[in-house]
Amino acid sequence: MGTRDDGWPLAEGDLLAPGLSALRRLGGGSAYEAWLCFDEVTWSAVVVKVLRPSQVGDEHARRGLRREVLALATVNHPVVVRGLRDGQDGDRPHVVLEHVDGPRLSSLVRRYGRLQEQQYLPLAIDVASALHYFRHIGWTHLDIKPSNVIMGAPARLIDLSVARSVEDAARLRHPIGTDAYMAPEQCDPGEQVPSHASDVWGLGATLFHAVAGVRPFAHGDPDADDVRLRFPQLVDDPAPLPDDVPSEVAAVVAACLRRDPADRPLPHEVAEALEPVLAGLPRGSLAGFRIRG
Repeated sequence: MGTRDDGWPLAEGDLLAPGLSALRRLGGGSAYEAWLCFDEVTWSAVVVKVLRPSQVGDEHARRGLRREVLALATVNHPVVVRGLRDGQDGDRPHVVLEHVDGPRLSSLVRRYGRLQEQQYLPLAIDVASALHYFRHIGWTHLDIKPSNVIMGAPARLIDLSVARSVEDAARLRHPIGTDAYMAPEQCDPGEQVPSHASDVWGLGATLFHAVAGVRPFAHGDPDADDVRLRFPQLVDDPAPLPDDVPSEVAAVVAACLRRDPADRPLPHEVAEALEPVLAGLPRGSLAGFRIRG
């Protein structure tokens, strides 16, 4: 994980790149920082993902940035964050993204605990629609997790940093994604390789977290040599859901988390299974519940 010591020392108002004035640091990972900036092109707040200083000369990191720019240029769906432009040359290689206002699903669960049906059903249907689109255009997200879902109307899926075409995903031979939400074939690619079904698993794990307030699998040991100890989802069943979860929702979560990718539902089947549950909720109970916090 990157640190502020490996970050750009920008004060409010400093130019991150031409036309992009830094407002505040949002966070980041091992290769990137994310900054909220004011954009003189769109005359609005935007999010800028910029390579960390230590990564500017790293070809692997630059290749990842190019891949994300390509993914953003390819994917065009109302539930997926939009890329606005990029600057891959210069001192601070970056990509400019629309600023999506709203809390992350992970933040809501951490602050309030498990979500209510009026909250988790719309987000699951929204994300399923995005995954249906990914499947239609031949791409995979490969990092569906609560921190990559912004709650809103609709929910928004962010972070295409590891997204790939289906063909490129099938060539992976090393784990890629976020440990707790990776499908078995992402944890240990071999005969079974990452695919659209891997994103369905990610949706199932994310929905489980929203419904139960906890992750579906125990923490693995990241330093273990045995891949089964690093990724418990390779051998363990998910934890039980709370007894009050509607049976239709529990069935969808269980189907998404089947170990064999061929046994998982398609994204549109997830949406079709959950839409009647949402439609059956009292109409008044839906008001104001798609965003909380």
